[in-house]
Amino acid sequence: MEDGHLAMPTEDGSHLRPLCVDLDGTLVKSDTLVDSLLVLIRKYPKAALGLPAVLRQGKAAFKSYVTSHVYLDVAHLPWNTPLLDYLKRQHASGRPIYLATGADSVLARRVADHLHLFSGVLASDGHTNLTGEQKLAGLRDRFPHGFDYIGNATVDLPMLRASAAPMVANPDSALTRALTREGIHPALTFLDRAPLAKSLTKALRWHQWAKNVLLFLPLLLAHKFDLAHIITALSAFLCFGLSASATYILNDLLDIEADRRHPRKRLRAFAAANLSPVTGAAISFSFLFLSLLGAYTLAPAFLHWLLVYLVLTISYSFYFKRLASIDVILLAGLYTLRILAGGAATGIEISPWLAAFSIFFFLSLAMVKRFSELHNTRERGQVPSNGRGYRLTDIEQLRSAGTASAYASIVVFSLYINGSAVTQLYRHPARMWLITPLLILWISHVWLLAGRGELDEDPVIFALTDKMSLLIGLGVALLALSAIF
Repeated sequence: MEDGHLAMPTEDGSHLRPLCVDLDGTLVKSDTLVDSLLVLIRKYPKAALGLPAVLRQGKAAFKSYVTSHVYLDVAHLPWNTPLLDYLKRQHASGRPIYLATGADSVLARRVADHLHLFSGVLASDGHTNLTGEQKLAGLRDRFPHGFDYIGNATVDLPMLRASAAPMVANPDSALTRALTREGIHPALTFLDRAPLAKSLTKALRWHQWAKNVLLFLPLLLAHKFDLAHIITALSAFLCFGLSASATYILNDLLDIEADRRHPRKRLRAFAAANLSPVTGAAISFSFLFLSLLGAYTLAPAFLHWLLVYLVLTISYSFYFKRLASIDVILLAGLYTLRILAGGAATGIEISPWLAAFSIFFFLSLAMVKRFSELHNTRERGQVPSNGRGYRLTDIEQLRSAGTASAYASIVVFSLYINGSAVTQLYRHPARMWLITPLLILWISHVWLLAGRGELDEDPVIFALTDKMSLLIGLGVALLALSAIF
């Protein structure tokens, strides 16, 4: 939003004071250097290894090195919308506007060329880091008769002091306190940020913890309902939940540029720059530490599976999610791994039947997710741009393989029911056969919705909100109980 007012001469646009605008955290809600670093780490890890040596040459050289290796997508940067609208109005009135930023000049000029709003660009050039007092000296030399400035952080304080009409955009708390202390009252304030609690909730993906309910499956199938086993399973659930949130944050940070090009994912906390990557990294490492500490106190075998989960998840985020077919196999394996981890935590041996069923079942769900993404992309008349490794021509292959895998899981379930182990756990094992048509119904329901373009999210999360899925789940639970008692 905008507040306050700005009194400026209006009789002729050429008489208006030059308006100088900072880039990082001001015109753009994110820090373009951090954005570029994340892209560099994900796409060019070898080049990232040279960063410590370059940093010794100074910040300006560091920024130039990063910019020379990364072509940041400026068209999809998270702009401060109220500020951008204001600049467009000022530009239309004929006011000269300058981009004055500490970012490297190559990136700054690309931003200026994209927006077509600026009369000139002042930026770091590989030798001079144009921030703080150095930026102020550059502005005074360029505009000896005065200027107006828009910034967001304490590094902008020298320019705001010298500005005829200082303005701020998404000011941080340190800058706000400094301005109050010095009696500087911004002429305009441009706010464009989501509430912190809402952004944290989005980033942590609490709803994704639902997948870790699989940790309770060994306990439920073995009919171990004593308090000690339940507390152990709950502790394991918490450890996996913290690890899941940590890895989701890491994945979002690495995918930040791709997410900004996605119609829905661009609203994620880091893609929209409602949370800083530094905050995300701090939360991620804290959660990882707590989860590993908790796993260590539970059981060595459980810690082993949690470490395997983390290695596979991080490997997936960095590399394997870009490899068609391998990505869905790995996702299916991660679901099965949760079941194995639950067994390790509670000391319950996992049946080979359960492991086989889960591999086929979750492979189908991983494929339906990819199928749905491709189908919805095709319906929008677009081509895949998320680096997943799939093409629109792969849709039918995913459909056939995914449905085949789903029905294979039901065959495994049927063979399990017919085995001798069932009679030891269930008083009425024949009633378990009634679960089979419900599984067929749910699988068919999910793939039908995906084919219609009505499945827009992870199928496991979808199952927790879809009425039909919940009714089918209730039916499965009641049938299983009737078979036990």
